[in-house]
Amino acid sequence: MIRVMVYGLGPIGAAVARQMAARKGFQVVGGIDVDPAKAGRDLGDVIGLGRKLRVKVSDDAVKAIRAARPDVVALCTSSSLKKVMPQIEGLLKLKVPIVSTTEELSYPVGPNRRLAKQIGDMARKAKVAVLGTGVNPGFTMDALPIMLTGVCERVDSIRVDRIQDARSRRLPFQQKIGAGLTAAQFQKKVDDKGVRHVGLAESVTMIADAMGWKLDRVTDQIRPMIANSTVESEFLAVDAGYVCGLVQDGIGWSKGEPLVTLHMEAYLGAPESYDAVTIEGSPRIVQKIAGGVHGDVATASITVNAIAKILMVSPGLRTMRDMPLVSWWNGR
Repeated sequence: MIRVMVYGLGPIGAAVARQMAARKGFQVVGGIDVDPAKAGRDLGDVIGLGRKLRVKVSDDAVKAIRAARPDVVALCTSSSLKKVMPQIEGLLKLKVPIVSTTEELSYPVGPNRRLAKQIGDMARKAKVAVLGTGVNPGFTMDALPIMLTGVCERVDSIRVDRIQDARSRRLPFQQKIGAGLTAAQFQKKVDDKGVRHVGLAESVTMIADAMGWKLDRVTDQIRPMIANSTVESEFLAVDAGYVCGLVQDGIGWSKGEPLVTLHMEAYLGAPESYDAVTIEGSPRIVQKIAGGVHGDVATASITVNAIAKILMVSPGLRTMRDMPLVSWWNGR
Protein backbone atom coordinates (compact mmCIF):
# COMPACT_ATOMS: atom_id res chain seq x y z
CA MET A 1 0.00 0.00 0.00
CA ILE A 2 1.57 3.29 -1.14
CA ARG A 3 0.51 6.35 0.84
CA VAL A 4 0.08 9.34 -1.49
CA MET A 5 -0.62 13.04 -0.94
CA VAL A 6 -2.06 14.95 -3.92
CA TYR A 7 -0.74 18.52 -4.20
CA GLY A 8 -2.98 20.60 -6.48
CA LEU A 9 -6.63 19.62 -6.91
CA GLY A 10 -7.50 21.06 -10.29
CA PRO A 11 -8.92 18.76 -13.00
CA ILE A 12 -5.75 16.64 -13.31
CA GLY A 13 -4.97 16.45 -9.57
CA ALA A 14 -8.58 15.48 -8.87
CA ALA A 15 -8.42 12.77 -11.57
CA VAL A 16 -5.19 11.42 -10.03
CA ALA A 17 -6.83 11.26 -6.60
CA ARG A 18 -9.96 9.53 -7.96
CA GLN A 19 -7.87 6.86 -9.69
CA MET A 20 -5.88 6.10 -6.58
CA ALA A 21 -9.02 5.94 -4.46
CA ALA A 22 -10.27 3.20 -6.79
CA ARG A 23 -7.09 1.11 -6.81
CA LYS A 24 -6.06 -1.42 -4.16
CA GLY A 25 -2.39 -0.48 -4.11
CA PHE A 26 -2.81 3.14 -3.02
CA GLN A 27 -4.01 5.04 0.01
CA VAL A 28 -4.79 8.72 -0.52
CA VAL A 29 -3.75 10.30 2.76
CA GLY A 30 -4.66 13.89 1.96
CA GLY A 31 -4.85 16.76 -0.49
CA ILE A 32 -3.26 20.20 -0.68
CA ASP A 33 -4.73 23.22 -2.44
CA VAL A 34 -4.56 26.97 -1.86
CA ASP A 35 -8.17 27.49 -3.00
CA PRO A 36 -10.18 28.61 0.07
CA ALA A 37 -13.23 26.88 -1.37
CA LYS A 38 -11.43 23.51 -1.11
CA ALA A 39 -9.36 23.86 2.06
CA GLY A 40 -10.91 22.20 5.11
CA ARG A 41 -13.32 20.00 3.15
CA ASP A 42 -13.24 16.23 2.82
CA LEU A 43 -11.04 15.26 -0.13
CA GLY A 44 -13.67 12.89 -1.53
CA ASP A 45 -16.16 15.76 -1.78
CA VAL A 46 -13.64 18.09 -3.41
CA ILE A 47 -12.66 15.63 -6.17
CA GLY A 48 -16.25 14.54 -6.87
CA LEU A 49 -15.69 10.95 -5.79
CA GLY A 50 -19.24 10.41 -4.57
CA ARG A 51 -18.07 9.27 -1.16
CA LYS A 52 -15.97 10.66 1.65
CA LEU A 53 -12.32 9.71 2.04
CA ARG A 54 -12.18 10.90 5.66
CA VAL A 55 -9.12 13.05 4.99
CA LYS A 56 -9.20 16.82 4.72
CA VAL A 57 -7.82 19.18 2.10
CA SER A 58 -5.22 21.53 3.57
CA ASP A 59 -3.82 24.84 2.34
CA ASP A 60 -0.62 24.27 4.37
CA ALA A 61 1.65 21.81 2.56
CA VAL A 62 4.25 21.47 5.30
CA LYS A 63 1.68 20.88 8.02
CA ALA A 64 -0.28 18.38 5.92
CA ILE A 65 2.76 16.32 4.93
CA ARG A 66 4.21 16.23 8.42
CA ALA A 67 0.85 15.02 9.75
CA ALA A 68 0.08 12.41 7.04
CA ARG A 69 3.66 11.23 6.31
CA PRO A 70 3.02 10.15 2.69
CA ASP A 71 5.37 7.85 0.80
CA VAL A 72 5.01 9.98 -2.36
CA VAL A 73 3.52 13.34 -3.36
CA ALA A 74 1.73 13.74 -6.69
CA LEU A 75 2.40 17.37 -7.66
CA CYS A 76 -0.22 18.71 -10.10
CA THR A 77 -0.11 22.49 -9.86
CA SER A 78 1.49 24.16 -12.92
CA SER A 79 3.18 23.62 -16.28
CA SER A 80 5.94 26.07 -15.36
CA LEU A 81 9.02 24.75 -13.58
CA LYS A 82 9.81 28.23 -12.26
CA LYS A 83 6.37 28.43 -10.64
CA VAL A 84 6.55 25.01 -8.99
CA MET A 85 10.16 25.37 -7.87
CA PRO A 86 9.23 26.65 -4.36
CA GLN A 87 6.82 23.73 -3.96
CA ILE A 88 9.47 21.21 -5.02
CA GLU A 89 12.01 22.77 -2.67
CA GLY A 90 9.55 22.52 0.23
CA LEU A 91 8.76 18.88 -0.51
CA LEU A 92 12.42 17.90 -0.79
CA LYS A 93 13.18 19.54 2.54
CA LEU A 94 10.63 17.10 3.95
CA LYS A 95 12.38 14.25 2.07
CA VAL A 96 9.35 13.11 0.08
CA PRO A 97 9.59 11.57 -3.43
CA ILE A 98 7.69 13.52 -6.11
CA VAL A 99 5.84 12.55 -9.29
CA SER A 100 4.81 15.74 -11.06
CA THR A 101 2.71 16.68 -14.09
CA THR A 102 4.79 19.83 -14.63
CA GLU A 103 5.58 19.70 -18.34
CA GLU A 104 8.80 21.70 -18.08
CA LEU A 105 10.11 19.20 -15.51
CA SER A 106 9.79 16.26 -17.91
CA TYR A 107 13.15 17.01 -19.60
CA PRO A 108 14.32 20.50 -18.63
CA VAL A 109 15.81 22.60 -21.46
CA GLY A 110 17.23 26.11 -21.79
CA PRO A 111 17.16 28.17 -18.59
CA ASN A 112 15.34 25.33 -16.81
CA ARG A 113 18.52 23.24 -16.85
CA ARG A 114 19.86 25.34 -13.98
CA LEU A 115 16.73 24.64 -11.94
CA ALA A 116 16.95 20.96 -12.87
CA LYS A 117 20.48 20.76 -11.46
CA GLN A 118 19.29 22.31 -8.22
CA ILE A 119 16.43 19.82 -7.99
CA GLY A 120 18.76 16.90 -8.69
CA ASP A 121 21.19 18.03 -6.01
CA MET A 122 18.41 18.54 -3.46
CA ALA A 123 16.82 15.18 -4.28
CA ARG A 124 20.09 13.30 -3.86
CA LYS A 125 20.69 15.06 -0.55
CA ALA A 126 17.18 14.08 0.57
CA LYS A 127 17.74 10.54 -0.79
CA VAL A 128 14.53 10.59 -2.85
CA ALA A 129 13.63 10.67 -6.54
CA VAL A 130 11.72 13.32 -8.52
CA LEU A 131 9.97 12.63 -11.84
CA GLY A 132 8.16 14.83 -14.33
CA THR A 133 5.71 12.90 -16.51
CA GLY A 134 2.41 13.08 -18.36
CA VAL A 135 0.88 12.01 -21.63
CA ASN A 136 2.66 14.70 -23.66
CA PRO A 137 5.41 15.23 -22.69
CA GLY A 138 6.04 11.95 -20.94
CA PHE A 139 4.63 9.37 -23.34
CA THR A 140 3.11 9.90 -26.79
CA MET A 141 5.70 12.23 -28.30
CA ASP A 142 8.86 11.07 -26.51
CA ALA A 143 8.87 7.90 -24.35
CA LEU A 144 6.80 5.91 -26.87
CA PRO A 145 8.87 6.71 -29.98
CA ILE A 146 12.10 6.16 -28.02
CA MET A 147 10.89 2.69 -27.01
CA LEU A 148 9.86 1.84 -30.58
CA THR A 149 13.45 2.39 -31.75
CA GLY A 150 14.52 -0.50 -29.52
CA VAL A 151 14.01 -2.91 -32.44
CA CYS A 152 15.95 -0.82 -34.96
CA GLU A 153 19.51 -1.40 -36.16
CA ARG A 154 19.61 2.13 -37.58
CA VAL A 155 17.54 5.27 -37.03
CA ASP A 156 17.79 8.18 -39.47
CA SER A 157 14.93 10.40 -38.31
CA ILE A 158 11.79 10.34 -36.16
CA ARG A 159 8.43 12.01 -36.75
CA VAL A 160 5.50 12.03 -34.35
CA ASP A 161 2.00 13.28 -35.21
CA ARG A 162 -0.58 13.98 -32.50
CA ILE A 163 -3.97 15.03 -33.88
CA GLN A 164 -6.80 15.76 -31.44
CA ASP A 165 -10.41 16.77 -31.76
CA ALA A 166 -10.43 19.13 -28.78
CA ARG A 167 -14.22 18.98 -28.41
CA SER A 168 -13.73 16.03 -26.03
CA ARG A 169 -11.28 17.90 -23.81
CA ARG A 170 -11.95 20.06 -20.75
CA LEU A 171 -12.53 23.81 -21.02
CA PRO A 172 -9.05 24.86 -19.75
CA PHE A 173 -7.47 22.85 -22.56
CA GLN A 174 -9.76 24.41 -25.17
CA GLN A 175 -8.81 27.83 -23.87
CA LYS A 176 -5.10 26.92 -23.86
CA ILE A 177 -5.26 26.18 -27.61
CA GLY A 178 -6.97 29.54 -28.32
CA ALA A 179 -10.43 28.31 -29.27
CA GLY A 180 -12.82 31.25 -29.76
CA LEU A 181 -10.17 33.93 -30.29
CA THR A 182 -9.68 36.14 -33.32
CA ALA A 183 -6.48 35.61 -35.28
CA ALA A 184 -5.03 38.82 -33.80
CA GLN A 185 -5.94 37.81 -30.25
CA PHE A 186 -4.42 34.39 -30.88
CA GLN A 187 -1.11 35.85 -32.04
CA LYS A 188 -0.93 38.18 -29.04
CA LYS A 189 -1.47 35.28 -26.67
CA VAL A 190 1.15 33.23 -28.51
CA ASP A 191 3.60 36.12 -28.11
CA ASP A 192 2.74 36.29 -24.39
CA LYS A 193 3.04 32.47 -24.13
CA GLY A 194 -0.57 32.24 -23.02
CA VAL A 195 -1.55 30.00 -25.94
CA ARG A 196 0.71 27.06 -26.70
CA HIS A 197 1.33 23.45 -25.87
CA VAL A 198 4.13 23.24 -23.31
CA GLY A 199 6.60 20.43 -23.84
CA LEU A 200 7.58 20.05 -27.50
CA ALA A 201 11.12 21.39 -26.99
CA GLU A 202 11.47 19.06 -24.00
CA SER A 203 10.28 16.05 -26.02
CA VAL A 204 12.48 16.86 -29.03
CA THR A 205 15.53 17.09 -26.78
CA MET A 206 14.67 13.87 -24.92
CA ILE A 207 14.42 11.94 -28.19
CA ALA A 208 17.62 13.44 -29.62
CA ASP A 209 19.59 12.68 -26.47
CA ALA A 210 18.28 9.10 -26.43
CA MET A 211 19.44 8.67 -30.05
CA GLY A 212 22.82 10.30 -29.34
CA TRP A 213 22.09 13.07 -31.85
CA LYS A 214 23.65 16.50 -31.39
CA LEU A 215 21.16 19.17 -32.47
CA ASP A 216 22.15 22.56 -33.84
CA ARG A 217 18.84 24.10 -32.81
CA VAL A 218 15.27 23.36 -31.77
CA THR A 219 12.38 25.35 -33.22
CA ASP A 220 8.84 25.61 -31.83
CA GLN A 221 6.35 27.21 -34.21
CA ILE A 222 2.64 27.84 -33.58
CA ARG A 223 -0.09 28.88 -35.99
CA PRO A 224 -3.88 29.11 -35.64
CA MET A 225 -6.45 26.73 -37.07
CA ILE A 226 -9.33 28.85 -38.41
CA ALA A 227 -12.89 27.46 -38.39
CA ASN A 228 -14.52 27.19 -41.83
CA SER A 229 -17.97 26.93 -40.24
CA THR A 230 -19.46 27.12 -36.76
CA VAL A 231 -18.14 24.37 -34.51
CA GLU A 232 -19.31 23.70 -30.97
CA SER A 233 -18.13 21.85 -27.89
CA GLU A 234 -19.86 21.32 -24.58
CA PHE A 235 -18.31 24.55 -23.35
CA LEU A 236 -18.17 27.00 -26.24
CA ALA A 237 -19.10 27.73 -29.86
CA VAL A 238 -16.66 29.05 -32.46
CA ASP A 239 -18.00 30.87 -35.51
CA ALA A 240 -16.46 30.68 -38.97
CA GLY A 241 -13.41 32.90 -39.26
CA TYR A 242 -12.43 32.53 -35.61
CA VAL A 243 -9.69 30.34 -34.16
CA CYS A 244 -10.80 26.82 -33.26
CA GLY A 245 -7.39 25.57 -32.08
CA LEU A 246 -3.74 25.42 -32.98
CA VAL A 247 -1.12 23.70 -35.06
CA GLN A 248 2.32 23.45 -33.44
CA ASP A 249 5.59 22.00 -34.71
CA GLY A 250 8.65 21.26 -32.60
CA ILE A 251 11.65 20.36 -34.75
CA GLY A 252 15.19 19.35 -33.86
CA TRP A 253 17.66 20.32 -36.58
CA SER A 254 21.15 19.08 -37.43
CA LYS A 255 23.13 20.47 -40.37
CA GLY A 256 19.96 21.92 -41.84
CA GLU A 257 18.06 18.63 -41.71
CA PRO A 258 15.12 17.82 -39.41
CA LEU A 259 16.08 14.79 -37.32
CA VAL A 260 13.11 14.98 -34.92
CA THR A 261 9.75 16.39 -36.01
CA LEU A 262 6.85 16.65 -33.56
CA HIS A 263 3.65 17.80 -35.26
CA MET A 264 0.62 18.56 -33.14
CA GLU A 265 -2.89 19.65 -34.17
CA ALA A 266 -5.46 20.33 -31.46
CA TYR A 267 -8.68 21.99 -32.56
CA LEU A 268 -12.43 21.75 -32.28
CA GLY A 269 -13.81 19.60 -35.07
CA ALA A 270 -10.72 17.67 -36.20
CA PRO A 271 -12.10 14.91 -38.45
CA GLU A 272 -9.90 12.22 -36.92
CA SER A 273 -7.97 11.89 -33.66
CA TYR A 274 -4.84 9.75 -33.66
CA ASP A 275 -1.25 9.43 -32.50
CA ALA A 276 1.33 8.24 -35.00
CA VAL A 277 5.07 7.56 -34.95
CA THR A 278 7.19 7.18 -38.09
CA ILE A 279 10.77 6.01 -37.69
CA GLU A 280 12.91 6.21 -40.79
CA GLY A 281 15.64 3.61 -40.50
CA SER A 282 16.10 -0.12 -40.53
CA PRO A 283 13.53 -1.43 -40.17
CA ARG A 284 11.21 1.45 -41.04
CA ILE A 285 8.47 1.59 -38.42
CA VAL A 286 5.05 3.22 -38.75
CA GLN A 287 2.78 3.00 -35.71
CA LYS A 288 -0.67 4.57 -35.35
CA ILE A 289 -3.06 4.66 -32.40
CA ALA A 290 -6.51 5.14 -33.89
CA GLY A 291 -8.61 7.55 -31.85
CA GLY A 292 -5.50 8.85 -30.12
CA VAL A 293 -4.51 8.69 -26.48
CA HIS A 294 -6.99 10.73 -24.41
CA GLY A 295 -4.96 13.54 -22.86
CA ASP A 296 -6.68 14.01 -19.50
CA VAL A 297 -7.25 10.31 -18.73
CA ALA A 298 -3.74 9.39 -19.82
CA THR A 299 -2.06 12.22 -17.90
CA ALA A 300 -3.69 11.11 -14.67
CA SER A 301 -3.06 7.43 -15.41
CA ILE A 302 0.65 7.68 -16.18
CA THR A 303 1.10 9.81 -13.07
CA VAL A 304 -0.56 7.17 -10.89
CA ASN A 305 1.27 4.29 -12.56
CA ALA A 306 4.63 6.08 -12.24
CA ILE A 307 4.08 6.48 -8.51
CA ALA A 308 4.42 2.71 -8.23
CA LYS A 309 7.90 2.95 -9.82
CA ILE A 310 9.32 6.12 -8.23
CA LEU A 311 10.20 4.25 -5.03
CA MET A 312 12.33 1.80 -7.06
CA VAL A 313 14.77 4.28 -8.63
CA SER A 314 17.91 5.90 -7.25
CA PRO A 315 17.69 9.41 -5.76
CA GLY A 316 17.85 12.44 -8.03
CA LEU A 317 15.87 14.04 -10.86
CA ARG A 318 14.62 11.30 -13.15
CA THR A 319 13.00 11.37 -16.61
CA MET A 320 10.90 8.82 -18.46
CA ARG A 321 14.09 7.86 -20.32
CA ASP A 322 15.70 6.36 -17.23
CA MET A 323 12.63 5.07 -15.38
CA PRO A 324 11.75 1.36 -15.24
CA LEU A 325 9.01 0.52 -17.74
CA VAL A 326 5.84 2.18 -16.44
CA SER A 327 2.73 0.03 -16.76
CA TRP A 328 -0.73 -0.20 -15.23
CA TRP A 329 -0.46 -1.17 -11.57
CA ASN A 330 -3.10 -2.20 -9.07
CA GLY A 331 -0.99 -3.10 -6.07
CA ARG A 332 -0.18 -6.69 -6.93
